[in-house]
Amino acid sequence: MIKCGIIGCGVIAPTHLAGYQQIPEAQVCFFCDLIKERAEKLAENVPGAKIFTDYREMLKDPELAAVSICTDHASHAAIFTDALNAGKHVICEKVPGRTPDDLAKMTAAAAAHPEVVASGIFQHRFNASNIALRKLIAEKKFGKLLTVNLNFSCLRTDEYYQKDPWRGTVAGEGGGVLINQAIHFMDQLRFLFGDIRKVAASSANLTHQGVIEVEDTVSFTAEFADGLFLTGNATNSAFARWRSALTISGTEAQVEFIDEKLSFLAAATPEKEEEIRAALNGAGKDETVHGKAYYGTGHTAQLADFISAITEKRLPEVTLAEAAKSAAFVFSIYEAAAKGTWVDCL
Repeated sequence: MIKCGIIGCGVIAPTHLAGYQQIPEAQVCFFCDLIKERAEKLAENVPGAKIFTDYREMLKDPELAAVSICTDHASHAAIFTDALNAGKHVICEKVPGRTPDDLAKMTAAAAAHPEVVASGIFQHRFNASNIALRKLIAEKKFGKLLTVNLNFSCLRTDEYYQKDPWRGTVAGEGGGVLINQAIHFMDQLRFLFGDIRKVAASSANLTHQGVIEVEDTVSFTAEFADGLFLTGNATNSAFARWRSALTISGTEAQVEFIDEKLSFLAAATPEKEEEIRAALNGAGKDETVHGKAYYGTGHTAQLADFISAITEKRLPEVTLAEAAKSAAFVFSIYEAAAKGTWVDCL
């Protein structure tokens, strides 16, 4: 049995707890939060739970084998490196690091401790629909890929930002809509299409003036390493509370997804159209969602992979280095918007 702990018992922590509880080899019995009552609340149905307000004290417990980091962005790097140095396996919620310097420290720490498993949460990689779509792309079922378009919108009010002082600040969050709400779609793009060669972007704070220091809206253009073109838009000031739209155009087929569900498909032949549709529909129904619907269904599957990687002494499906690349994609967009020029990513 791998005894696990959760550091940070806020919004996302119950999703981690519920995920671990579906994994027979894992047992969550350590809970840490700066606010003791919040940790106690999360652990109220866990017999024998150990409660901490200082994660460093928790890391000293020899029974603790693995931790989920579910804290604010700015604390990720320090907790991550301290956990690795303490010999604990670590999986960190998005975003892996708040700044490029944070990412560098985290990837260096992971490289220095190959004996422990280090991973970053990008749970949408484990959704059956994304796995099926990636396979179709790899098999060139769309012909030569030409363009990809992503449009993402959600709503974050002034009250949302004012509730937690770290939100909407450069020091606390590192950015706005792109690094927080849209980052899973940034990772989805890399998961499906590979690394990014260069980006250009513009960003603005259109509706939260005087409340946040960061962007609430961003538009960007990118080129993947293989020459595929990408355009994207993201905002957290829209009336639509959560909506994503992804369009993929190729020489032999075009598909559109709304909220990661197939909404349009056209192909060069009826046979190809049926083949693509069958593959996507054949992905089947995903597992139970723990937490908010837009978290998707992948948390449990990713946590199961994390635990399996520990028991099998192998790398996880999402290594810290791979998770860091998706965060670096976000930082490249921020850099391009600040400079007003194209930024090389490779």
